[in-house]
Amino acid sequence: MSTGSAVPATDNAAAPAAPPAAWAAYAACVWGLIFAAISFYWGSGGRHGLDTIGGSIERMALAGDTSIFIAVWATGLLKVAGAVLALALVRPWGRRLPRRPVTLLGWFAAILLTLYGGLLVLGDALAASGVLKSSKPIDWKPLLWHLWVWDMSFFIWGLLFALALWRFRRISRSAG
Repeated sequence: MSTGSAVPATDNAAAPAAPPAAWAAYAACVWGLIFAAISFYWGSGGRHGLDTIGGSIERMALAGDTSIFIAVWATGLLKVAGAVLALALVRPWGRRLPRRPVTLLGWFAAILLTLYGGLLVLGDALAASGVLKSSKPIDWKPLLWHLWVWDMSFFIWGLLFALALWRFRRISRSAG
């Protein structure tokens, strides 16, 4: 039975809305941690999935070449650093960091990852489509894994960083 009075606000109405594009920073963090875990697995001697990498990197890892294990650990640590940087764009502790270096590092990551991944995906796609011809037979499994997973992951990670930075810049401008 209606009394004609206004409906009282619920607790949900008082809750602050999620900042726009904050999800991109969290996704970039998770993305980096997932791929860092894979690097650490391979850096610890894991062999499952190496056949999706192919080429000299796979051969070096299977041969136990120390330099490849050092390189994989180094890239794993860089991926963790990228994940932390992504969190700095949305977490309160990130606001206590100097805005300019965080922004510059973020744009460096976004541009580097997007260009690196994008160029590799383009090359993979051209090879897979037959536009680029190889003098050697194509090893399709690693090529398709690079096209759809490994190289594409860098491209997507870069786009996530760019979205997170767009949000970070908007929030920083409105706050400062």
